[in-house]
Amino acid sequence: MRPWLVACRRTRLLRVLALATAAALLAAGCATAPAGGSTSVVTETFMIPAADPGIALHLRNKRPAGVDRFGPERIVLFVHGATYPSETGFDIALPGGSWLEHAASRGFDAYLVDVRGYGRSTRPAAMSAPPNANPPFADTADAVKDVGAAVEFILKRRGAAKLNLVGWSWGTAIMGTYTANHNAKVQRLVLYAPLYAMREAPPISGVGAYRAVTREPARQRGVRGIPADRVEEISPRAWFDQWFDANLATDPTGAAQNPPVVRAPNGVIKDIGDIWSKGRSPYDPAAIRVPTLLIIAEWDQDTPLYMAQDVFAKMTHSPDKRFIILGEGTHAIALEKNRMKLIREVQQFLEE
Repeated sequence: MRPWLVACRRTRLLRVLALATAAALLAAGCATAPAGGSTSVVTETFMIPAADPGIALHLRNKRPAGVDRFGPERIVLFVHGATYPSETGFDIALPGGSWLEHAASRGFDAYLVDVRGYGRSTRPAAMSAPPNANPPFADTADAVKDVGAAVEFILKRRGAAKLNLVGWSWGTAIMGTYTANHNAKVQRLVLYAPLYAMREAPPISGVGAYRAVTREPARQRGVRGIPADRVEEISPRAWFDQWFDANLATDPTGAAQNPPVVRAPNGVIKDIGDIWSKGRSPYDPAAIRVPTLLIIAEWDQDTPLYMAQDVFAKMTHSPDKRFIILGEGTHAIALEKNRMKLIREVQQFLEE
């Protein structure tokens, strides 16, 4: 047989095998996407009921167009930290693109949720009164219930038994607590900037039901740890302003004040005083029994390195635990020059 004919038949065979493999993956409910992440992405937004009456939670989904069946390894839910909602951390179009959209373009059914009182979720009446008129609300226990409602909605929607969880800062305590109590519903867990028992005073404070954050204090807090001569390089002011404006857009009432503010519930402040500042945690790392990635940036001063080290050392029953330290970044590396290093490390872990 002529060599060119053999090569031609071999090429056809490889194409047939590739198409058959892709068809089999889709039939099994696994979304596939080009390695470059160029697939078309669909966005949906839901307001789902919380476990407590009268509260609706903002849930956003991005996924590959034309795909609505996903295995548990391809479903992921993100949750925010103590002050700002999920969409401005995980779905903001800074250089490199939205984190949520990046996951979707890689074939994931990606979701984010806002805990009660944050972002586009229900803002209780207490947030329309002066802060001191009401006690703190939306503590970690409430947040865990809200994540649980989101998990149940997603699993029912997809007919799946489990999913991946990603938490940032306070969100790591939320996701860690949920996982410790529901290991059977979690495929993999990512703790970005883990919050754990404190050895020193926390960087945030507030009294009453909620606190209000203005632009310049937020900027100064965000660049702590960056060498002074590198602030604009690591955290460009234009990126910060885009991000802060996006936060204001989720809180029209706060944005209408003079100066404009982003309002955040103080349940987490109550928990700092009652739990973390007393050297305790709302969950036991040893109770986590799923593969877990802990990831933090070297200049993080909100959740210092020792917190992640403590969690990692106590996570004695995870079948696969990993600890990554990223260079040249702060607590908010997801919004900085090296943001794609974080996103790619997390994505690699989830795709294994």
